[in-house]
Amino acid sequence: MRTQQRNIGTFQRVGECLYRYSSNGVYYARIKTCGKEIRRSLATADRDLAKRNLAKLKDEQRQIDRSKSKTTLADLCNRYLRTVQHQKPKTVERKTYIVSRIKKHWPRGSACQVGKIKPSDVQLWLARYKFGPVSRNLHLACIKEILSMAVGDGIIPSSPAANLKAIKLDKPIRKTPTFQEFRAIVENIRSQQFNPDAEESADFVEFIGHAGLGQAEASALRWSDIDWQREQIITFRHKTNSGFAIPLYPQLRPVLEQRHSRRTPTDDRVFRIKDAKKAISAACKRLKLPAYSHRSFRRMFITRAIELGVDVKVIAEWQGHKDGGKLILGTYSHVNPVHSQRMAKLMIDQEPTNVVKLMEGAA
Repeated sequence: MRTQQRNIGTFQRVGECLYRYSSNGVYYARIKTCGKEIRRSLATADRDLAKRNLAKLKDEQRQIDRSKSKTTLADLCNRYLRTVQHQKPKTVERKTYIVSRIKKHWPRGSACQVGKIKPSDVQLWLARYKFGPVSRNLHLACIKEILSMAVGDGIIPSSPAANLKAIKLDKPIRKTPTFQEFRAIVENIRSQQFNPDAEESADFVEFIGHAGLGQAEASALRWSDIDWQREQIITFRHKTNSGFAIPLYPQLRPVLEQRHSRRTPTDDRVFRIKDAKKAISAACKRLKLPAYSHRSFRRMFITRAIELGVDVKVIAEWQGHKDGGKLILGTYSHVNPVHSQRMAKLMIDQEPTNVVKLMEGAA
């Protein structure tokens, strides 16, 4: 009976720190850094590629701080949480919860050294949970931030989670009120005689819908931000950390003039309230409308502007966007079918009525 012989090769030195295994031709690296010998496959039988991989390996190893080689995942998580305490309370709460899951459910335990974490460890950890794409993306983003911090600190040369991709989310078409519904909501809020803040809340909602601004911009607006002569309003968007100007639209001017006529010398802010959530919710229930929010009225403003024929690039400038309208075109591609049909009627095979014909013989 024949026995199958194993093909055992030998390592042949073919260059500085470069070895080739004779049986399969794969190249290996053998380097020393900080007194520690590292042997690693270069995962190729091509000599030129092996040299490039060797140079990359040496560069990565030079970036590692060997004094931090015993740092555990738990230690890194604790350090990470200390760096996010300045963020919003809800964000800190969410990240603290995710970190607790890392410590509790990491495949090889959170006491494992960061330098020994593999991409499959991250995948196995994510696979433990039956959550939707949003939650998965938040968990992935958190572990990526943690491991990126390890790269920045010189604990590891590269993140084992770097190549893991977030799930692409579907873009929902959120309900947007019509202009008639918006006006009905404003009037309904204003008609609440026994609510001392009814007039204030109604003005706040009316301003947002007519200005196309958000709750934060409206609540922070000061009278000094309004230039009556130049007919513009200077505002600041905290989300993008940028200031921009919007016109004092004809539909917006009356509500501001009325408020300005009632203001006292000590009134610095245009509105005394920061939001009108309760007033909007109650009005929608009374009118049996969907549960609209402050953002719904901004969407209504943009949708209405598109339907009225305002250039998308101009609308983007009014919203403080710097992408020339790309975001608006991607978000509002579903604009009212009635408007689409109205535009379709312009596509005729006859001469448009707004074209001035040149006289025969004219140059």
